[in-house]
Amino acid sequence: MMKMTFSAAVSLFERDKGWYYVPVPSHLSKPLEHLADRGLIAVTAKIGNSIWPTSLLPMGDGTHFIALPAKVRSKEKIMLGKTIEVSFEMRTR
Repeated sequence: MMKMTFSAAVSLFERDKGWYYVPVPSHLSKPLEHLADRGLIAVTAKIGNSIWPTSLLPMGDGTHFIALPAKVRSKEKIMLGKTIEVSFEMRTR
């Protein structure tokens, strides 16, 4: 499976203690939906020098997002609203 790369602005879910995330463009996530397990599409994500196992998570409107863990945000100096480059590739569970 090839690596997919996109740029997106960092967002924050409105809820108390909401997650920081980047929305994944539909043209990248839609073709992978048949691989989903309970709505989750297993991927390995990369931002800067940080690589971690995660999933494309369903947004609820047919689109997906990648959650940004605190350790990655800290290491890569990621701030709310900043546009970042993200790459991901499929992983087996």
